Amino acid sequence: MTKYILLIMLLADLSINIKSVYAMTWQELSADEQALLKRFEHQWASLPEERQQRLQKGAQRWQTMNPEQRRQAKHRLKQWQSMDTQQRQALRQQFRQFRELPKDERENLRNRFENFKNLPPDRRQKLREKWRNMTPEQRQQFRQRQIQRLTPQQRQQLRLRYQQRQRRQ
Repeated sequence: MTKYILLIMLLADLSINIKSVYAMTWQELSADEQALLKRFEHQWASLPEERQQRLQKGAQRWQTMNPEQRRQAKHRLKQWQSMDTQQRQALRQQFRQFRELPKDERENLRNRFENFKNLPPDRRQKLREKWRNMTPEQRQQFRQRQIQRLTPQQRQQLRLRYQQRQRRQ
């Protein structure tokens, strides 16, 4: 029995040491990454490896953005920070649901959103107001019309997703 406990302790110690070997040191970051992540410098060594990797990936992504993309990213961050906990949870849930969609459906939604974004601002505003002013029944009818435009295969996929969602709730 004590041999097993010693073996488990040895393996646990080994895994901790291996993890610390793979954890990134501050000095391993590029100068540009260090500049972007400066506020994390003093706590870097104590951050979990996954967090370090996410921060580094974000810094790398930031470096590839053009000024407009950076402006948009800052705006989205401000929106996120202004949300309360429930709003953030709801948004995370919507994102999870989006990621679970088949690739072609995600692409379809992205295209539709791009089309919406490319509309003139006054047209987008009118569509938003129209949606907000609809009764729940009118919204349901609108959804039904959209479903009727789908292929039989797309409708079947939609039904399956709806059933899966119902089982989770």
